[in-house]
Amino acid sequence: MPPAHWEADIIAADGGTVHLRPIRPDDAEGLVGLMDRSSDQTRYYRFFGPMKRLSDRDLHRFTHVDHEARVAFVLLLGDQLIGVGRYDRYPGTSDAEVAFLIEDAHQGRGLGSVLLEHLGAAARERGIERFVAEVLSQNNRMVRVFLDAGYTPERTYEEGVVHLTFPIAPTETALAVLYEREQRSESRSIARLLTPSSVAVVGASNDEHKLGAAVLEHLLDYGFQGPIYPVNPGARHVRGVPAHATIEDIPDDVDLAVLAVPADEVAGVVEACRRKRVRGLVVISGGFGEAGPDGRVAERQLVAAARASGMRVVGPNCLGLVNTDPAVRLNASLAPRVPGRGRVGFFAQSGALGSALLEQARRRNIGLSSFVSAGNRADVSGNDLLQFWATDPGTEVVLLHLESFGNPRKFARLARRVGRDKPVVAVKSGRHVRMTEALAGTSVAVPEESVEALFASAGVIRVQTLAQLFDVATLLAHQPLPAGDRVAVVGNSTAMGVLVSDAVLEEGLRLARDAPTDIGAGGSAEQFRAALQDAVDDDAVDAVVAVFLPPVRRGSAEFGQALREVAEHAQKPVVATFLSSEGIPDELVVPGEDGTPARGSVPSYSTPERAVIALAKVAEYARWRRRPVGELPDLPDVDEPAARELVRGALADSPGGRQLTDDEAIALLAAYGVPLLATRTVSDAEAAVAAADAIGYPVVLKSTAPWLRHRSDLGGVRLDLADADAVRSAFTAIPSGDPVIVQEMAAPGVATVVEIVDDPSFGALVSFGLGGVATDLLGDRAYRTLPLTDLDAAELVRAPRAWPLLDGYRGSEPVDVAALEDLLLRVARLADDLPEVLQLSLEPVIVGPASPWHGGRSLVVAGAVVRVGPPTARIEPGPRRMRSPGV
Repeated sequence: MPPAHWEADIIAADGGTVHLRPIRPDDAEGLVGLMDRSSDQTRYYRFFGPMKRLSDRDLHRFTHVDHEARVAFVLLLGDQLIGVGRYDRYPGTSDAEVAFLIEDAHQGRGLGSVLLEHLGAAARERGIERFVAEVLSQNNRMVRVFLDAGYTPERTYEEGVVHLTFPIAPTETALAVLYEREQRSESRSIARLLTPSSVAVVGASNDEHKLGAAVLEHLLDYGFQGPIYPVNPGARHVRGVPAHATIEDIPDDVDLAVLAVPADEVAGVVEACRRKRVRGLVVISGGFGEAGPDGRVAERQLVAAARASGMRVVGPNCLGLVNTDPAVRLNASLAPRVPGRGRVGFFAQSGALGSALLEQARRRNIGLSSFVSAGNRADVSGNDLLQFWATDPGTEVVLLHLESFGNPRKFARLARRVGRDKPVVAVKSGRHVRMTEALAGTSVAVPEESVEALFASAGVIRVQTLAQLFDVATLLAHQPLPAGDRVAVVGNSTAMGVLVSDAVLEEGLRLARDAPTDIGAGGSAEQFRAALQDAVDDDAVDAVVAVFLPPVRRGSAEFGQALREVAEHAQKPVVATFLSSEGIPDELVVPGEDGTPARGSVPSYSTPERAVIALAKVAEYARWRRRPVGELPDLPDVDEPAARELVRGALADSPGGRQLTDDEAIALLAAYGVPLLATRTVSDAEAAVAAADAIGYPVVLKSTAPWLRHRSDLGGVRLDLADADAVRSAFTAIPSGDPVIVQEMAAPGVATVVEIVDDPSFGALVSFGLGGVATDLLGDRAYRTLPLTDLDAAELVRAPRAWPLLDGYRGSEPVDVAALEDLLLRVARLADDLPEVLQLSLEPVIVGPASPWHGGRSLVVAGAVVRVGPPTARIEPGPRRMRSPGV
């Protein structure tokens, strides 16, 4: 039987979906149909001859494989087999021949590349190292499939045939190609949903209390630039538009179908949409994953049926989607009013909150490019929208309201890439309270420290409240990023200026001047303009906070005009508390061509503190964006094969996982160049003396009992034992009867702790902190996600609040920070290479000055605990695949 993970839903290059799975004997009829529908040229290119039909013998051989030396995958669209790819291993070698056949109607959709990726991943699992392909020289399209895959094929030519041989081990180039193709296909799949040429509303109704009535009304009122088809078997017209009994009765093509029918009718409608060749679905209907186990089963079936037919699904249980592009004008949602055209893309997981979120954005004058409410997120997720907005020219800022993650590691990768060009702002609920099972649906609950690590690594601007989400969005959408953290304060109130200054310092920013600039309550608009211009022109100022709060509103327009005109031409951000208004008040709007607020408009906040908090978050993001990307450095003295073999051996005798023995843990760490103190494990006093003699005095004795191994206060650790008598006495005094570790005594230094913590939702976290009860009690640990770059390691070491103890606090000699960074990189590499390592704790890690110390080493690991088991994390697989329904 083939492994279950060899089956996958795939997004093709045009944004449609297909299903990939291993071939089965009952695919013979499908293969015959594929051959019949293929042109003479396609068959000639595949078989090097005018083969019309496969012989019974060939048909049997093609459909009966062993899933080891002979593997084949088929591509399905609905029930129709549209492509097949296979490899056949050359006996006694690590080479295999690979070949494809794609139906003519589906050529050009990138399906050959998909088959190559999945066959390559399967082949690597089976120990195959190279693929060999024989391609007719005139078959340029297939030759390009191999040449453009990111591998380095060797090419030879003989009698009109191109002979290609290439290693299939993943390379950086191959991975970059894969991610680029993934981005294009996923982006196009969302574009198909957001830019339909026609929309059908299934469940449209004249009853204003029904969801179908609301969706149709909003589509019509917003002015969708294409035909709209109501579907209602009991009405001839809905809102004056001719209705159809079923979606199949619509005489023209339908790009997007919005489903607002009871949950038990959805499956039948999806089947009708399949027959109609609809390209995408928005399922407003509830009663699925949020309704319990039966609903989750129905939800998975809904998504599987839609994907198998080439359709993507927004929802179910969602608000819908919006595209404000004047060429589209799509409001396929339950929101009666949507914000104007703008530069902000907005993803909201919650359907219930979606309408309120849109109203907040509209009230604050925040224009949107597009909006998607994913509801249960059974198919389309925030990751898909990140892929779309990454290259959407109409989107400059991305807002995310998240309740959970589907594939958090992929989210981190995408957000990191998008954030280099476009800021990503996220608010995530559930920081302190976990969702109930019903509310969670298909969601993944992620521990708070994991979320913090994920956002920090990806450069995501994390906000705590919805109000902060819009505060930050208003600033990013209308003002430039600051070049630094120096803030000038300009206002008409001394007391308010002091409050703003306090807020600036409280948020970790710096005051650019000794005191705020105060024009006084009686100051004129020209004085206000001059003070603002002076601050903007000052090279020592990176951002300006303007406060205008006159005792009466009269005359405020000229002050607003002064503020707007200065900010419009400034090359640094200006934020304001203008008459305590929120968003972009009319006085501060720089109108665009369509009258909506353009860049240069000044965001206003109800209180100065909110303005400064937004500015601080944007300044931190700008600092992250200025930071170099970082590199994954080459690490000497790494023996990954030896480590992999050790872990494989441990799991062979304990498939469910276990803690490694001390000797195994030492060997595993040594394979990654982790500097360990000389260690022996003994069971009696005389063996302890013999081990101490071999290691050299002084030594340390430690109990291996988990509750004692780091507890010197309970007698589990005995230090600085100078001779045999001291070793015998210490061994006898250790309270546990467990084996005892004898270890060389480390030189004085600072004790730190390095850990790998497996997060079931997205893999390993690297944790760093100083040792000791106080830091444990205060939770002074810093976390980062994998992979860890050199810059990530440097930031991780400096992140704990106790960092000064490593940096020469109160005149002490600074420790060798470079050695700590190197250790973190090695541990992170180990965790990235070996997802079977579920827990790794190095405690204590003793680090001293960079000068010669402890036998030439400035850092040593004195204790290690390692646990291995079957990988639990949703780590990204090699070949492209869609997230499984309900995951």
